[in-house]
Amino acid sequence: MRPLIIGNWKMNGLLAESGPLARDLKNVLGASEGCEIVVCPPFTSLAQVSELLAGSNLTLGAQNVFPADKGAYTGEISMPMLRELGCTYVLVGHSERRQYLGETDELVARKVSAAARHGLTPVLCVGESREMREQRQSEEFVLRQVERGLQMLPREVGFVVAYEPIWAIGTGLAATTEDAGLMLAAIRAWVNRHRGIPACEVKLLYGGSVTPDNIAAFTAEREIDGALVGGASLSAQSFADIVAGAIRGFTCTDK
Repeated sequence: MRPLIIGNWKMNGLLAESGPLARDLKNVLGASEGCEIVVCPPFTSLAQVSELLAGSNLTLGAQNVFPADKGAYTGEISMPMLRELGCTYVLVGHSERRQYLGETDELVARKVSAAARHGLTPVLCVGESREMREQRQSEEFVLRQVERGLQMLPREVGFVVAYEPIWAIGTGLAATTEDAGLMLAAIRAWVNRHRGIPACEVKLLYGGSVTPDNIAAFTAEREIDGALVGGASLSAQSFADIVAGAIRGFTCTDK
């Protein structure tokens, strides 16, 4: 198994910025084989980035999607549209969409199911607030998000889970490797117990203020298979350093 590193550009990058970034990423990471690398630009840059990454080992992903194939859903993007652009991954249920756009567990579950139906790998994002953590409700809340997010997904279909504690996203604060490992161990055990998937076949990521300085420590943790990276993915050199650190940490353990 190789580590999986996903760069989430969020709402950053006009075409004049995303093009050079994609070219730089292809130059420094396009031939990388020790890590699976996914880039998730804004919708407006998907076509451009898809073309620029062609012929490389970098994979294209989307930050969001609507569960219907087509219809009167003004402003939304469908799975077939993403497939046409070359996407193979899609983020679903990111905490920023739950918080700012009011996405519910039911909508997240529909998106996960629709992604799988169209051959895209859903990356189910879960995570708790600082208040829940202080009240010692983290594990219960996160496992409930996992259960509800996967409730419509056929058992034989693959997926990725990204654990991003809300209090660590964009704050400069990161969970300790031990805390992240414990949460991902609980998710892995739940998936194995309730969906019958061997623990070794479940790919789990950590996200939340991931940097070149801390990535190796995270991927050295046995339960962590990679990372969902935010701001640090907006620099080709920073993202390349994260990929290198992920490979270094990953090879320190027998995964």
